[in-house]
Amino acid sequence: MSGDLVVALSGGIGGAKLALGLSRILRADDLLVVANVGDDFEHLGLHISPDADTLMYTLAGLDNTKLGWGRRDETWSFMETLTALGGEDWFRLGDRDLAIHVERTRRLRRGEPLSVITADFCRRLGVGPRVLPATDDPLRTKLRTDEGWLDFQDYFVRLQCRPVVRELAFEGADAASPHPELLAALRDEQLRAVIVCPSNPFISVEPILAVAGMREALSACAAPVIAVSPIIGGRAVKGPTAKMMTELGMKPSAAAVAQRYGDLLDGYVMDNADADEAALVAPRVTLAPTLMTTLAEREELARVVLGAADALASLNRAQNFA
Repeated sequence: MSGDLVVALSGGIGGAKLALGLSRILRADDLLVVANVGDDFEHLGLHISPDADTLMYTLAGLDNTKLGWGRRDETWSFMETLTALGGEDWFRLGDRDLAIHVERTRRLRRGEPLSVITADFCRRLGVGPRVLPATDDPLRTKLRTDEGWLDFQDYFVRLQCRPVVRELAFEGADAASPHPELLAALRDEQLRAVIVCPSNPFISVEPILAVAGMREALSACAAPVIAVSPIIGGRAVKGPTAKMMTELGMKPSAAAVAQRYGDLLDGYVMDNADADEAALVAPRVTLAPTLMTTLAEREELARVVLGAADALASLNRAQNFA
């Protein structure tokens, strides 16, 4: 292998599963998890960072596996009282989760960057790897739907992904800058791989890629960039990925996701169930079980992805010396 550092680009639940697997087989200092911030929004006067928090809770062993979001040791007195008062209760905030949002908002208003606050929360919760927002600048995902332009959380939570999606936009992306630590990692000679986790390509990964200069930095890095398909057998493991692909005029398939990423990828991991699509994918394909229902499966997929990246790196070195 060319180095030790691994950079993982991730959204929330699906990406967090692979991030956890990576954290179990890598040293904490060798894993940098880059979180999507396009989902961030202001609610009840608080700054909410859903994907970064999902990563934080998952890596800390605090994730609520029954709900699929939030903390496992949660209570709901705040929401019960808010509902009784006729408050805006479509976005549920547990009592323990609420403390995170209150403290984050207080520190942001004091002038601290989101990345500093996130790193401190992770340290206090016992998270080893660094969880880094893709940018400290404002960036918000917007969707043009059959009901007009919607903020992401209105579409995703309040309307339960029901509107038909016609177009996506990432407000603030052109003025945003990738976090300096991320750029440094992509230039690091010890960079082993960049992994695009199996998150929704439109609303979890593309907001990261939309940050000004991000695609160029990824294209310039010497390490392999390898993605894991979020589609298995034409269906998304979780969330509206397949629905959105259909509405945007794409076939819901593992191959279509790879084609969406284009020449950004050097390698692609897709499920054994999609082996017949491998010939349609330009990057080098690795087939593996990708569902990750158990911790052991998350660790095994992490090994497969890193193995595929190492094989690509060895192949590139051999071609350079040929």
